[in-house]
Amino acid sequence: MTNAADPAVVVVTARPDPGGLTRLFALAYPTLALAEAGAALAALETRAADLVLVEAGPGLDALGLIRGLRLRPHLAHMSVLLVAGGEPAETRRLALEAGATDVVLAPLDASDLALRGRNLIALARAQEAVEIQARTLSREVEQAVAESQEREREIIRRLMLAAEFRDDQAGDHLTRVAGCVLAIADGLGLSEEEGNDIALASTMHDIGKIGVADSILRKPGPLTEPERNEMMQHALRGYRMLHDSPSRLLRLAAEIALTHHERWDGAGYPQGLRGTEIPLPGRITAVADVFDALISTRVYKPGWPLERARRFLEEQSGAHFDPGCVAAFLSRWEDVVALVEERPADRAA
Repeated sequence: MTNAADPAVVVVTARPDPGGLTRLFALAYPTLALAEAGAALAALETRAADLVLVEAGPGLDALGLIRGLRLRPHLAHMSVLLVAGGEPAETRRLALEAGATDVVLAPLDASDLALRGRNLIALARAQEAVEIQARTLSREVEQAVAESQEREREIIRRLMLAAEFRDDQAGDHLTRVAGCVLAIADGLGLSEEEGNDIALASTMHDIGKIGVADSILRKPGPLTEPERNEMMQHALRGYRMLHDSPSRLLRLAAEIALTHHERWDGAGYPQGLRGTEIPLPGRITAVADVFDALISTRVYKPGWPLERARRFLEEQSGAHFDPGCVAAFLSRWEDVVALVEERPADRAA
């Protein structure tokens, strides 16, 4: 729809007195009469009218003008009405091929022309209203999606807090694991969005430990066989907590919780998956989680130096870990060192 200062109707005709055509619309709509195709193209360079009425005649290439209008993206759907003489079927065919919306054939019937013009103006305005509504709805959908995604992230942050209440060291551990996941994802060539999603979801990889007794979680010595079996249940419990969520990120977190203790050689748990049977987010998190566990001090062990933990990953590549994930991790080693220096683990020098 045009602004108040813009013409709603542009009449392009080479006849000496265009008043007869302009009077058909001037009482109801702001109307501009032009005699040249170039002037019409210039007038519509940055805006669209509701209707362009083009009258074919000597000195005006009407079809060329219509084709020129249609080459401009903002005029692609503007109503264009051609007034022309000639053989009816051929004239109509040429006009529609050029991009005219409708054709009025000579001899001119003023009432018919006015009626068709008003209908085309109403059509143009209705179409623009629909487009405005579509753009509004699109913005509303984008806002709703953004709000939904933020709610998902807030849920994850709250679940992280729950894990931290069970273990004072969990917060830094989860931050470093997420950072290592980002490094691996980058080394694998994953998109930034995919890497960010896996990193955020990885912070819940041990959420199932909420159901494990403190006497097992914080035991300073080796676990008994029953205690070890109980500890291993955290992977399945974490999956059960998250897997049926409508949230895509929480379902991703469920997959990671279930599979981050699987091994490349099939000797892991809880399902004994092997190789690429293990989902990629689980394989990535396995490298990040074990690395950070090695460099961190726990009640049952001291933290390892970074280089020793690195050698362990190299030695276990193809056995415990996906070789591609290990290679990607090592390719971003400087980033990993910087991460640990910023959020240090309590480890040996």
